Amino acid sequence: MRRSTLKLFLALGAALIVTVMFTACATMGPPRPPSLELPKPPSDLRATRKGDRVILTWTVPSVTTDRGTIRKLGPTRICRGPETKLTQCGAAVGEAAAQKISGPTESSKEKVAESYADSLPGQLESDNPSDFITYALEVLNTNGRGAGLSNQVRVSLGRTLPPPRDFAARVTGQGVVLTWTSDLPPEDSTKPVHWVYRVYRRPEGSSQQILAGEVPTGSERNVTLTDSSIEWEKAYEYRAETVTVMAQEKPPALEIEGDDTPEVKVFTDDVFPPAVPSGLQAVFSGPGQKIFIDLVWAPVTDVDLNGYNVYRHEDGTAAVKVNAGPLKTPAYRDANVVSGRSYFYSVSAVDIRGNESARSEEADETVP
Repeated sequence: MRRSTLKLFLALGAALIVTVMFTACATMGPPRPPSLELPKPPSDLRATRKGDRVILTWTVPSVTTDRGTIRKLGPTRICRGPETKLTQCGAAVGEAAAQKISGPTESSKEKVAESYADSLPGQLESDNPSDFITYALEVLNTNGRGAGLSNQVRVSLGRTLPPPRDFAARVTGQGVVLTWTSDLPPEDSTKPVHWVYRVYRRPEGSSQQILAGEVPTGSERNVTLTDSSIEWEKAYEYRAETVTVMAQEKPPALEIEGDDTPEVKVFTDDVFPPAVPSGLQAVFSGPGQKIFIDLVWAPVTDVDLNGYNVYRHEDGTAAVKVNAGPLKTPAYRDANVVSGRSYFYSVSAVDIRGNESARSEEADETVP
């Protein structure tokens, strides 16, 4: 009995020693240094240019370089230089304010975007397609320390020009007519840079930008562009810009958008009738059959055409419409005629909104 008890105590003691040794081995190791709380540099910096403004966008860091969660950030330094690759920020050209970081919740896993607009000094702009400037960021912690630069982006220094003057829009039967004044001379084909005017339209309430047309600069002082691709009974906002186009050693050409004109709003209310039909002819049928007069005319090509109306009168009487509804083809047979009388005909065109054109020149025919 005593021997069995002794063996049990020895077994329990051995197990306890193994457990203590295993636990001690698992917790052994050098202590980790305290985190420096350095934000991990962004790797998705992007840049777009509009006039003399460079718009930088990036994702705000959410972790440190040692994979810790960032609780609070310092400012972000905007770095700019002529070098192909920046090695340090140097004198920052601007700062983006510190972003507030949410607590460790589900929402903190969402990426937060940040942006900054930098203005290029005029003396940096150039007509040389090979002139670029480099941008990078340095995100700092609350102690003003950073872990280095973000990825770097290069932006062309191509010279941009002001938008066209006196930009205006008016609605006509052919579409929206856009006009402006050009102050630029004709382009010089010997230079690697030229400019074009571009006009965009935006349906009211939408952010969709649709190219309405493009015109070379310097071709005329008073410039006109007709946008015929509109839809009637809609509101549109139009804007224009001057675009710098720079030829490069390898295509495509480099394009830089200039500043926009103020938007001009129009409502495409269709109060414009179709074109007046032309070429009307009236021909009486021969004897031996029921008498009638056939009318034919040249078709009207308006895209919103709904049909035609035919008017008839006799000498000294008012013209009366003879068709019940718009005719879908440019032809009509008048069987309501009497021998020994002369008839005078004219034709009008009608669009889908009920706008009716003036009447065509008359054609007459006598029934024998």
